[in-house]
Amino acid sequence: MNGQAQTFKMDDAPLNKFHLKITALTFGANFSDGYALGIIGIALTLLSPQMHLSPLWEGLIGSSALIGLFVGSLVLGGLSDRIGRQKIFLANFLVTTIASVLQFFINDPAILFMLRLLIGFALGGDFAVGSTLLAEFAPRKYRGFLLAFLNVVWTVGYVASTLVGYYLEKTGPESWRWMLVSSAIPAFIVLLLRIGTPESPGWLISKGRLEEARQIVKKYIGANAEINIPAISAETSAGFKALFTKKMWRRTAFGGLFYACQVLPYYAIYTFLPIILNDMGFTENFLADLFLNLFLLIGTVAGLWFMEKFTRRGFTINTFAILTISLLVLSVTHHSSQMLAMIAFIVFTFVMAAASNLTLVYPAELFPTEIRGTGVGAVTAISRIGSAIGTFLLPISMDSFGLGSSMIGMTVVLLIGTIISVAWAPETKSLSLTEASDPLNDASHPLYVEGSPLKEEGVKK
Repeated sequence: MNGQAQTFKMDDAPLNKFHLKITALTFGANFSDGYALGIIGIALTLLSPQMHLSPLWEGLIGSSALIGLFVGSLVLGGLSDRIGRQKIFLANFLVTTIASVLQFFINDPAILFMLRLLIGFALGGDFAVGSTLLAEFAPRKYRGFLLAFLNVVWTVGYVASTLVGYYLEKTGPESWRWMLVSSAIPAFIVLLLRIGTPESPGWLISKGRLEEARQIVKKYIGANAEINIPAISAETSAGFKALFTKKMWRRTAFGGLFYACQVLPYYAIYTFLPIILNDMGFTENFLADLFLNLFLLIGTVAGLWFMEKFTRRGFTINTFAILTISLLVLSVTHHSSQMLAMIAFIVFTFVMAAASNLTLVYPAELFPTEIRGTGVGAVTAISRIGSAIGTFLLPISMDSFGLGSSMIGMTVVLLIGTIISVAWAPETKSLSLTEASDPLNDASHPLYVEGSPLKEEGVKK
């Protein structure tokens, strides 16, 4: 390749059909996760009285997939740095399909809990590996948009589950079984389509398999595509420990905590949305539920434009601030003024949906190739600790303290997210993946050196 046999520059490649295909294949985890979260909330309204579930069991089953997501993203994300992205990318949906089908036959809450743990484990691995694989193929110009679009598909999955659940609910008392097994359909389709997905050239290069990387780039990106081969330091080749070195710990802490503070209220509120709406006085809550889902969808689409318009850092800080204020208003007005509370809920829903695009963009940009799977897996795992805790505790908190106090607790979480973002959020927009993932390019880092690639290229492109 013009005398540069070890250089493959893909960051400025034009968007082609393969980029769109790998993006579409990565949609699978996000659609399935959104669908699984939405459908369990509806199924629980039928399942709970039939099995006489306590608030404890409701919390456990509601949070089970999130607990699995924590373990799966941590374990499989790290494994992908050792054995590659492609194998895990395929196996995840084999597990998801089988476990989804088995949900139809359960008669015990403990077995349902275990199956949903397994579904979450596979989807957690896919969150880590899918976004990593996509980021390593995507050109810098389109990386943020393509990664953010994954969140749109998550929302489509969630909204689809609401519609499916609403119509299946009318089929009888056992309709919850059909609701749960319906998640196997998109999972099986994704499994079939993923057969033949190539390995990440970036990962192959990090393992010294240059010729394989050349062939993949030539076949899927173009004969003239090039990529810089990053230097692999001892610090970034040490696996999980490298996430907590003096160089990397701020990125790891920011990624995990910003992610957790955002998804804790999101998952908790939208898993139990029918129950929350009922507590707010919307006894016939399907229309209110559907209305909020519409704003979820509009927010995620609008978030794609916001991602292109604003810097990563500015978008993160400002959305956290708006979310904190809107949820506080909802907390104190949900009984005194139904209209004001609903307006606050709409603002919260729209901004949360838009801001959630960041959770699928930032993590992949924070870590270098050698530990990207491990890093994305770790911050996803940290986020799922938060979302699982919130989802588990919300029905218990509402039963013990009421909706207002429960919402104020989640408002405090969003305030913490605002403070963390002001202190640590780096700017990664418009940089190549190599530059964005180098913490020494961040001017707020104590080890930042004047004249780094960030200084030379700037971030206001």
